[in-house]
Amino acid sequence: MTSNQTTNRERYRGKTAIITGAGSGIGKAAAVKLASEGAQVALFDLLDERTEQAAREINAIREGAARAYDVDVADPKRVEQAVREAAEHFGGIDVVFANAGINGKLAPVEDLSFEDWEKTLSINLTGTFLTVKYTVPYLKQRGGGSIIITSSINGNDTFSGFGMSAYSTTKAGQVAFAKMLALELAQFKIRVNAISPGAISTNIDASTKKSKELEEIVIPVKYPEGSQPLADGPGKPENVADLVAFLGSDEAIHITGARIVIDGAESLL
Repeated sequence: MTSNQTTNRERYRGKTAIITGAGSGIGKAAAVKLASEGAQVALFDLLDERTEQAAREINAIREGAARAYDVDVADPKRVEQAVREAAEHFGGIDVVFANAGINGKLAPVEDLSFEDWEKTLSINLTGTFLTVKYTVPYLKQRGGGSIIITSSINGNDTFSGFGMSAYSTTKAGQVAFAKMLALELAQFKIRVNAISPGAISTNIDASTKKSKELEEIVIPVKYPEGSQPLADGPGKPENVADLVAFLGSDEAIHITGARIVIDGAESLL
């Protein structure tokens, strides 16, 4: 084992991370990665069997490393309370991974209801705002820290996700939010970066509803040998977790206000 690998395995020792959408997919993979490198992780998600299972798996790696919190990121009271409880339980907050999100309803704009539009914005965009708003005071207490926001190539690099106007709007908004805060919080040594995954094998599609009118606006876009030149299929949550672990660590101490694409060249097609 190289000296760098040895350092990496311990680079989160003594640090605490809050991860939203931590019950599965990218959030869970990031929680496992950070915990394996020494972090204590607060798992923010709707408290169900999958979130509790994620906590059990991480605590099997290191006892007491993880604790699950029942959080709806669109609810300010629940976010504020969970952040306070996590900070008190673990003794502070060093890293925030604002990852929770949904695809929401896919429909032509005239068929997209206000309720469906608002739901997607409230979870993806307002949820990011609330997560950051309530964690920043604790990061300041630590003298600095790292905030990572899960955006997407949709709304930033690609616009062929037909019917995803609400989703893409939130993903573009998250990037502007990250850049604004990168400058605002730099004096406090708090770094803010956004990541833009392409297709990743997660269960986010379970929250996706497609309207019957969607076919009316779809323009066929087909590539004969797949849509990700670097891989045989979608990326893995662990690929994104590696990026999150880097951005949250001191190895990325001079990186803020960045948007990093992780999509196997999908958005270049």
